[in-house]
Amino acid sequence: MPMRFFQITLPLFIVYLVLTGNLTLPNLVVGLLVATGISVLLPPIELPPFSLARLPSFLWAGFRYVFVVAWDVLKGALSTARIVLDPQLPLNPGIIAIPSGSKTELGTALSAHAITLSPGEMVIAIDDDGVMYTHCLNVDDSARYKDEAQALRKNLLSKMFE
Repeated sequence: MPMRFFQITLPLFIVYLVLTGNLTLPNLVVGLLVATGISVLLPPIELPPFSLARLPSFLWAGFRYVFVVAWDVLKGALSTARIVLDPQLPLNPGIIAIPSGSKTELGTALSAHAITLSPGEMVIAIDDDGVMYTHCLNVDDSARYKDEAQALRKNLLSKMFE
């Protein structure tokens, strides 16, 4: 339990400090309290044991994952802007099923989060097998790239959390 606590609390604390950009003592205390509170409220999940040998792989996969998600958000934003600016564009909205392929609920949840961050797509349900039902503004475009995009997300997430 204590190791899990530090595996979650420390990254949350660092993210808090990066987001606030304030290293004063009161903010450090508040950040530690917020990170501790969140880690206590999170349901118990099985995390891989911490290992310094895995740290470089974790950091590299995390960096690549952030870049992939940012790139998907940018592409989705441009596509959505094009749809808004050109109302004559033919759309085919609908729902597609995207298997997460992840061994853990955390991997499935992070995949769903990455998909939902991208404008034009939103995960509306996840079944017990980890299949994410995703509403898309253009089913044809989303279906064309769903397998490749999910395989990349699954690969990076498995390097971090499995």
